[in-house]
Amino acid sequence: MISSILGLFEERHQQHFEKHGYVILGRLLSGSELAGLCRRADDLMMGNVTIPGVTFQLDGDGKEYKLGPRTEGPSEHTLNYRRIDELHNDPLYLAYMQHSVFRQLTRHYVGKNVSIFRSMFMNKPAKNGTILPWHQDIGKGWGINTTPTTTVWTALDNATVASGCMQIVPGSHKLGILNERHLTSDEDQDKYCTPEKVMNLELRAGDAVLINNLVLHRSGVNTTDNARKAFSIAYMDAATINVKTGDRFPIIFGKNALKLPVE
Repeated sequence: MISSILGLFEERHQQHFEKHGYVILGRLLSGSELAGLCRRADDLMMGNVTIPGVTFQLDGDGKEYKLGPRTEGPSEHTLNYRRIDELHNDPLYLAYMQHSVFRQLTRHYVGKNVSIFRSMFMNKPAKNGTILPWHQDIGKGWGINTTPTTTVWTALDNATVASGCMQIVPGSHKLGILNERHLTSDEDQDKYCTPEKVMNLELRAGDAVLINNLVLHRSGVNTTDNARKAFSIAYMDAATINVKTGDRFPIIFGKNALKLPVE
């Protein structure tokens, strides 16, 4: 059994995660910490803060899953970005990624030395937000030699049905890898993502959820007057390599883990 300073991850939580492929961890951010992460994301999008290595992708029109290019630094100053990546380069976000609870979780599910595939801020701007079709977050589709199973997704704003919260199929991680491409086929969607199997993963701002990467998930558009921001961290074994380059990924826990000064 994992114990934490918050006493939040007990055997029953492990059992829930193993059975359903997800478990809500609760709120791990104080009000000031949450506000700080949201403010930093806005400052990055508006060009008020510049951090080398951080990449940006503008949002689409919400009508279809059509992604634009990623740029290092914002291509324009707007709050209408779909995602910001490589946030392990930001001291504020890195500090959260190295939260003691996540250290304990990854020690149990990943091992002593832990890297990340991505450290991604996700945004659904007010009255917008790209539709994200059904998919699994699998290693083969990501161009790495393993399939990570441990992602922490944190709501930075309230995530509701109206604001385009994540939808999941609990237990679908037990299906294994359905295909090696990113998106789930229409045939598998019809088979596994029927309405009675789908759960709306509504969360309060500051709540974190542990998700198995093989869980089928999607999200819709944001119909509210406020943005729906979130932060996703995909943890994996530090021995994982990029199959094209042979490079390894940023280490978060263990030997040679990243250390950046907190502002």
